[in-house]
Amino acid sequence: MPGQITARRLATLASAAIAVLSLSTPLLASELVMFERPGCGWCARFNAEIAPIYGKTDEGRALPLRRVDLTQKLPADLAGIDPGAFTPTFVVVDQGHEIGRIRGYPGDAFFFGLLGRIMNATSGTPARS
Repeated sequence: MPGQITARRLATLASAAIAVLSLSTPLLASELVMFERPGCGWCARFNAEIAPIYGKTDEGRALPLRRVDLTQKLPADLAGIDPGAFTPTFVVVDQGHEIGRIRGYPGDAFFFGLLGRIMNATSGTPARS
């Protein structure tokens, strides 16, 4: 009938609306944000010791590494996160909220232990032994 919305038409409209919303609304996943600056010696050390293997670890799969250059404008989705004064600073972000942070790079012997503590305290993910 003219002027009436059928159940099928309503379902089609609802599906289209959901599809549009999913494209326009960013999904906020857990991530490890590394705030860094060019010329940072501790950032370079992290890049040499951890960066090549990070994505292959359990921590890297759970918290993908996202790098943010502090000489550039902060991304809008991180506006509520204070990058701190020291680089590197690593911030665990979940759904746009800070969960924990590591100030500076403590070396490869301590980095995963500290990150594991943050993960264990917030999500029940076992810390690396």
